[in-house]
Amino acid sequence: MTPRVSGAPAPDLRASDADRERVAEVLRDALAEGRLDMGEFEERLEATYRARTYRELEPITRDLPAAGVVAPPVSLVKEPVVSGSWRDRVVGGEGSSSWAVAVMSGFQRKGRWTVPRRFNCFAFWGGGEIDLREANFADREVEINCVAIMGGMNVIVPPGVEVVVRGIGIMGGFDHREEGAPGDPGAPRVIVTGFAFWGGVGVERKLTRAERQRLREERRREKLDRKAARKELNVSRHGGPKGLEGLLDAREALEEHLDLLREHREERRERHEERREMNRERRETYRERREARREERDRGRYRDY
Repeated sequence: MTPRVSGAPAPDLRASDADRERVAEVLRDALAEGRLDMGEFEERLEATYRARTYRELEPITRDLPAAGVVAPPVSLVKEPVVSGSWRDRVVGGEGSSSWAVAVMSGFQRKGRWTVPRRFNCFAFWGGGEIDLREANFADREVEINCVAIMGGMNVIVPPGVEVVVRGIGIMGGFDHREEGAPGDPGAPRVIVTGFAFWGGVGVERKLTRAERQRLREERRREKLDRKAARKELNVSRHGGPKGLEGLLDAREALEEHLDLLREHREERRERHEERREMNRERRETYRERREARREERDRGRYRDY
């Protein structure tokens, strides 16, 4: 019989909450450093909190560097970009896209793209979405010029960006709710201009999905810390009156229940928002395909003549 090494736990032993939290911390570091994308991170994090033994925890971080391990001296030692730093996102040069048109259809500009100094967009019986949350900027001040005729557009900016709205609406309007908030040091300034007739241009400030996930994980850690602190308080007062111990236990249970309700409410809101974005993308894709089929059908009719 082969003796077991005393320093390594048996793979069939039950894992504790602290063990699962250590694995989750490794996954968060890997997400911040770009070793995992959001889909892999969510999948592995779910497997971590579902794991019951060391055997189930071991494969989750097998291909990730452990804490204290020296990485090769190439890109693996590079620190992640500090959240809130705008220096690397103002890249200069020309934009990757300078205009967009939607006639009885829709358009989107989102993800990793470079916003030019002036972006022109037009919508007639259609809609468009200009998402700047993950975009780079050609200058410290960019202009989004929107013309909406019986249509609508939506400009999404990340937190920290200053927004100025100068559009004109006739039987329509421009959203001014995000105007007036001061920008972060070094952050770009977004000026929304244009004209809306029987239409509207909305401006909203939203976090990226990765940032929402990071904040959710921070709240989860804070909840675990509060729970551990309450347990220590109960232990320190163990010699006190029995009625006080019962009161502390009831208060702890109530706070945990309220935390769970808040988490579930927030998760439902985020899922609803994601479904709404997916449905909007599907509608726009369907509208574009329908318009392409209609154009192809019209071209066929003209060829017959």
